[in-house]
Order: sequence, then C-alpha cells, then structure tokens
Amino acid sequence: MDKIPLNYEASGGDTHKQTTTSLPQEVVQCLENARFLHLATCTDNVPNVSLMNYTYLPSSPYSSAPVIIMTTNPKSRKTTNIVGNPNVSLLVHDWVSHRPPTQGRRMSGGSPGPEQHSSLASLLLNLNSTAVSSISATIGGEAHLAPSGSEEEKYFTDQHLANNTFEEGEPIFRPDSNSGAGARDSHFVDGEEVRVIIVNIKDVRISDWKGTVRDWAVVPGSGLVNGQ
Repeated sequence: MDKIPLNYEASGGDTHKQTTTSLPQEVVQCLENARFLHLATCTDNVPNVSLMNYTYLPSSPYSSAPVIIMTTNPKSRKTTNIVGNPNVSLLVHDWVSHRPPTQGRRMSGGSPGPEQHSSLASLLLNLNSTAVSSISATIGGEAHLAPSGSEEEKYFTDQHLANNTFEEGEPIFRPDSNSGAGARDSHFVDGEEVRVIIVNIKDVRISDWKGTVRDWAVVPGSGLVNGQ
C-alpha cells in the first residue's frame, strides 16, 4: 500500500501567515462548491458543533468584507452560544469521502457501509473524491445575529434563500437537533422563528491532503472584495 507523503507541519501556531483583504481563491472555490460546513460555538468552556447550510458572500451592502450567512432557530444552542460568545470557528471542505475497509475493522450496526461498486464505478468515485478539492479550510470569525425585522435581516435572508433553493424549486428544510426533543426548523431559511447568523471572517487556515498548513489574516480593506 502506497504511503501518503505527509509533511507533519506544526499547527499549534501561525504557519506561513499572510495578511490579505480578500480570501484566497482556493478557499472561495471550496466555499462555493461545498454543500455544508461545520459551525463550532462555545460558551462557559462547553463547545458545540453543528452541521449547517450556509451562503458565502464576498461583499454586501453592509460590508465590503466577506461574510458567511446561516440561519437557526432562536432557541437553539448555537444561538445562545453566539449571544454569549461571538467567536466562532467554521470547517469546510468539498471532497467526498468514506472510510475504506481496514484489517480487523468491525462494521458497526449503525450507519450502512459504502455500497459495492464495479471497478469502473469505483474509479469514477475515487476521481470525484480527489479531483474536486485537496484542501480543507478552517475559518475563524466573529458572529452576530441580524436585528429582527431589520433591512439587514431581510437582505441576508433573501440571499440565503436564493442560495439554498435548488432545481426542484423548494428551499431546504431540515431538523435542528439543538432545539429540543422533537423540534424542527420548519422554516429553515425563511420565517418569523428564524434568526440570521452573520459571520465576519477574521482568519483562515488552509490544510492540504499532504499536511501542509498555511494561515491568512483577513483585514478590512477599501473597495470591493474578490473583484465583486
């Protein structure tokens, strides 16, 4: 079995840190391609991670800096955490992956294992898994809730709704596991019981499949961002 030539770079501090007024293009591509991201919030030293739909905006009428938009139930744990501590971390990647079988591995009775494919299908799957992207991006930012009923909230809600309405013509609805037993975000994107989360991006860490790490600090600049 071929070994992956990892670099094993230290990641405890800033690595090859650069300052920029716009996101690196590979991060923009990753954000535009990926379906979900992981949102990490924390309060009272208790972390919480949520899988989220999102919308990336390189700029807006409210800021020339890039932002990431999400929506949540106002009673969710992430909402409470953001009110108490606006510092958040986001993890995004756009590759498709599953755990391959290993010697001595016992399959659990939970999630089903990957389907069996023909050799051609396996080849195409592997190409799809590796060709889309070879990085993951960890984004640090400061989050706030758009004021309820404001023009800012309406603008970002419209952008998020457009970005999460697909060919079927219906926006995505999904359960919110942090809203209590049996609760659902019946209006995931739009509705009176939804709050809009706006994340102002402060820094980005890019990690590639070899273990190389690069850090970027995003600072406010004049003009539009990423040429838009």
